[in-house]
Amino acid sequence: MIQKMSENSAASGIGDAWFASNGPESDVVISTRVRLARNLANFPFPTRFRDDDADHVRGIVFDAFSHCSSPDNYQAVITSNLDLVGKKILCERGVMEPSTPVSTGSGIVISTDGVLSCIVNGVDHVRLSSFLPGLSGIEAFEIVKRVDDELQNSLQFAASVDHGYLTSDISDCGSGMKVSCRVHLPSITFANKLKDVLIEFSRRGIDIRDTFGLGHDKNSALGSFYQVSTKVAGNGSEIEQMAGLIGAVKFLSETERKISKEIFGIRPTEIKDRIYKAYASSKFSFLLTEKDAVEAISLLKWGKNLGIVSGISDSELCALLYRIRSGHLSFLMKSRDFSFPADVAKSSLLKENSLRSVILQETFSALSFN
Repeated sequence: MIQKMSENSAASGIGDAWFASNGPESDVVISTRVRLARNLANFPFPTRFRDDDADHVRGIVFDAFSHCSSPDNYQAVITSNLDLVGKKILCERGVMEPSTPVSTGSGIVISTDGVLSCIVNGVDHVRLSSFLPGLSGIEAFEIVKRVDDELQNSLQFAASVDHGYLTSDISDCGSGMKVSCRVHLPSITFANKLKDVLIEFSRRGIDIRDTFGLGHDKNSALGSFYQVSTKVAGNGSEIEQMAGLIGAVKFLSETERKISKEIFGIRPTEIKDRIYKAYASSKFSFLLTEKDAVEAISLLKWGKNLGIVSGISDSELCALLYRIRSGHLSFLMKSRDFSFPADVAKSSLLKENSLRSVILQETFSALSFN
């Protein structure tokens, strides 16, 4: 039977394994997410709920997971029972968007390995997502589609012959699928080639935006981490949409590697200067902001891919992108006892920045430079 999750267990490290593992094309591609949007027939969309519609839908969906294979592998929580830290962690892991509507009638189901999640009564009645490291679109689709098929043994989803699955956002109608990859493009960004990439991808119907916010350089993303996503769910079958996104991301990966070689041959001193400074800043800092940490991880990953840095894997660097986020650190401080200097202990922000610097220093302790 599906387990009921306590308000803190969503924040307790469920499924750390998926983002701490290596995946295909992991030098460039951080992770892949496949999301399916579904709505129950005979119920209005969440924004049109009346009376106890939300509780009714949530109960039906929770019950459907209990009839899936291996129901003990799923944990469920009513979203309004989550504390602020739990909500923040789920946003940091991509399970929820900060803009996801949260009401007393919404809920979340998460697999115990963290690979699969389901938002209930957010934008749609059901939004299933699967997450895997690297460029793993087909594998992620197979996971989420298997659960979708199992749920349809208990649930009737709204669909039509002409429009496919019916969703609250017209761009999701059709397959209901959206595929996205987080990618690392330091060389393309450094060489000022990003605008050309954006124009080409827009022509292909693919969207590129920043992952962690804007960077220091004009029109760049923090740490040169971007999210590449399909724009609409109505362009062909799931397989055709997946093939288009995978092909585009592979092209992007090849372009990043090609430019890396070219730019390092032309401007090696500038690149080494940035990477060495990032390492020095991490090694000798007592306090690191989230932005500083993301930039440092990006530059050390760039150095690894260029052959300048060794002693760390792509999976370790990718896991750091989650471990140093504010929500994850807040939970760590709630669940363990740490000793901080007296002046730092007075401020939750300073404690967070201090712990972040310690995590980076410990992880970077085995680094060597070639």
